[in-house]
Amino acid sequence: MTSERRLARAEFTLTRDYPAPVERVWNAFAVEQEKLAWWGAGDAIEHGEWIFDFRVGGRDVAEGKFHDGPVSRYEATYTDIVEHNRIVTTYDMWIDGVHMSTSVASLEFDPIGDLTTFTHAEHGVFFDQFWADGPNREVGTRGLLDALGHYLGGR
Repeated sequence: MTSERRLARAEFTLTRDYPAPVERVWNAFAVEQEKLAWWGAGDAIEHGEWIFDFRVGGRDVAEGKFHDGPVSRYEATYTDIVEHNRIVTTYDMWIDGVHMSTSVASLEFDPIGDLTTFTHAEHGVFFDQFWADGPNREVGTRGLLDALGHYLGGR
């Protein structure tokens, strides 16, 4: 049986105002222990492989199994980092070992006094049986940004 070969694209931009100075929001991405404190699905996932290499050309890996569900794998490469200003990555996602998507994401940090406006913009390409998953990526990213907001507000 051959699987249907399809390709779809999805783009979205999300903006959040966080009640924290830009250095603190930046460190939530740039410092491994801080990123571990909010990144991922918390108790909803059994954590697997984790690699953190925050530098241009470095890569991050986050793998985990959703309870009674699939194994999700995220592999990112940092292509541009300007401290306290922006992070650009390319990343791939797999579900149960099947390549799901490739994306380019830009993260922008804009200080406004003691607050930070954070903007996440993404363009993703979704493959084959995952061709319709673009809206789910935006929902998942919203969840990550909500977790970041909770983390920043709880400190």
